[in-house]
Amino acid sequence: MFTGALASSFYGVGRTTVDIDIVVRIAAKSQRAALVSALKQACLRADEKKIDAALKSDYRIATFGNSKSPYSVDVIFSVGRRLEKRAGTIADLPTFYQKPEDLILAKLRMIRATVPRERAVKDEEDVRAILKFTVVDVESVKKRAKRESALSIFESLQP
Repeated sequence: MFTGALASSFYGVGRTTVDIDIVVRIAAKSQRAALVSALKQACLRADEKKIDAALKSDYRIATFGNSKSPYSVDVIFSVGRRLEKRAGTIADLPTFYQKPEDLILAKLRMIRATVPRERAVKDEEDVRAILKFTVVDVESVKKRAKRESALSIFESLQP
């Protein structure tokens, strides 16, 4: 499923980005080879070692460069749990996006971690736009943001 700026554009206001962020669920080692094959088919420089390193890290993110352009794909790995997503489209093609509540929480984590805070402007704008143009379970986001020490950030971004 798509996340990041692409999902923010789907739920909120369109904006440019130089990468694509996707979430991929990996349940078995055998799926890694299939993922590498799919990434290579998309002209990305991918290998299983990079995936293994990402899965061992705390962030579970691997960036794969495109062999034909300056753009890249960030793959965020989800291990074990089922992905919660919403159906949508890109250029009239069916696809899936991260749920808006989960996307907002990911953006809040990025805002909290960004230093100096002024560098988090795009993430802040994304959260405001999602809240303005999409039906969001605000109470659920508040509860989860409180657990993640991000409630004050979320409250500062609400209309």
